[in-house]
Amino acid sequence: MTAEDYTIIAIGQAGRLQYEAVLLAASLRASNPGFGGLVIAEPQPGPLWPEDPRMTEPARGLLADLGATIIPFENRAFGHRYPYGNKIEALTALPDRPFLFLDTDTLVTGPLSALTFDFDRPSASMRREGTWPATELYGPTPTEVWQSLYDRFGLDFTSSLDLTQPQDYWQRFLYFNAGWFFHRSPHAFGTRFLHYATEIRDNRPDALVCQELNPWLDQVALPLVVHSFGGGRPGPGLAGLDGDVTCHWRTLPLLYARESDAAVAMLEQVAGDNAVKRVLKAYDPFKRMIYQGKGTAARALFDRTNLPRREQMIRNTLKREGLWVR
Repeated sequence: MTAEDYTIIAIGQAGRLQYEAVLLAASLRASNPGFGGLVIAEPQPGPLWPEDPRMTEPARGLLADLGATIIPFENRAFGHRYPYGNKIEALTALPDRPFLFLDTDTLVTGPLSALTFDFDRPSASMRREGTWPATELYGPTPTEVWQSLYDRFGLDFTSSLDLTQPQDYWQRFLYFNAGWFFHRSPHAFGTRFLHYATEIRDNRPDALVCQELNPWLDQVALPLVVHSFGGGRPGPGLAGLDGDVTCHWRTLPLLYARESDAAVAMLEQVAGDNAVKRVLKAYDPFKRMIYQGKGTAARALFDRTNLPRREQMIRNTLKREGLWVR
């Protein structure tokens, strides 16, 4: 399947995400100039948003100039109390054709043609740490927590496991970062994703009573949805995601600290365009990191061939040096 046969979707809304969406759109256009399937889904004002979540007109206009189509959607389940739910609720507003969801804090750095998708077998990002579930001293084990979720939705738990990993070790379980995922039908996938996520939120199994679901709810529900559609861990044809084709950078300080030279070069190439610069400079963290040299200072603190093993150690160093912005 070629890049023209599917839609890329990301979320754009007022605040930081609209500026991230601009970088995503600009990098996609620079790296894949013929791709015309970028959709930026935008939440609309309503009772679940105390403030208007729509993007500013300069950001909307620039996204359109960069080739993105902006599609509105309504929040009926999440909204400002759980904005990560936007990626769930936006899916059914899309045209019902194969899709690749990308978090807006993503740069496209290589050709999409290098990726091999099987949209009948969904998958998601493996660039994650063991963030959930928390291990309770006297509570259910991680195996019991995950088993309860698979049982709740009538799914086969055993077939989801990586049996090469030790009992109760977090990598034994199907656990993704929700920074990218894909499937043949956004309507089918989004409907089930919404059902699973709201059921877990509103009627959690007893084994989850002591588990925190904010902000992890989307990453708890996502592997269940992927597994329910016959999907699983990504194969080698998708190595370019979180690799040579895309970079999920999370925050600009982390991008400068740990990501590849190619990712930094793409960021600075597209951010140097005058039209992009005019919009991004309105957001102070981007202004400081990209245009006032803070990013270069952050990059100089780290050896990319010998980074700290845990992200928190990188964050702590950046904060200590006054280079942490969100």
